[in-house]
Amino acid sequence: MVHGRRKLFELAELQRAPLAIEAVRRIDAIFDAERAINGSPAEARLAVRRQHVAPLVAGLETWMRESRGKLSRHNPVAKAMDYMLTRWEAFTRFIEDGRICLSNNAAERALRGIALGRKSWLFAGSDRGGDRAAAMISLIYTAKLNGVDPRAWLADVLARIADHPASRLDELLPWNWTQARERKAAA
Repeated sequence: MVHGRRKLFELAELQRAPLAIEAVRRIDAIFDAERAINGSPAEARLAVRRQHVAPLVAGLETWMRESRGKLSRHNPVAKAMDYMLTRWEAFTRFIEDGRICLSNNAAERALRGIALGRKSWLFAGSDRGGDRAAAMISLIYTAKLNGVDPRAWLADVLARIADHPASRLDELLPWNWTQARERKAAA
């Protein structure tokens, strides 16, 4: 929904287009309803969505289709509406699945570092070098997702791994590493 809103928001802010302003207002109402259920279990989110959010989404679609019919195909607001309407099923899939977030901003922020570095990684040296870079990125992001400082974790693991028993490698995984360090510090 964020991607659909973005272009309409630009048109509302920069050109003060009345239809874009109304579309943003309606989309923001959906986001406001979602804000109340953020962090809730999927089943609870789904129940609230079906009862409170689905009517807002249906109203947005009806209004958008009616308004779109009155605009020239070259109108920038019409193009923004067309973007959403041609992908309506994808934009509204969250109503039928409580696990799906209304916004994918968190996922995009997580990938931003990878996207920004892709030119640097273009010359990894070989396919094997690219595979190694991908493995390192996976390790770093796994550490971050588990609330572990990647530098501290990698420095510690790389210093200890040669002498660490292969049967206990799971102790070095990010989600186990912090607990092991806390136990060691307490002892």
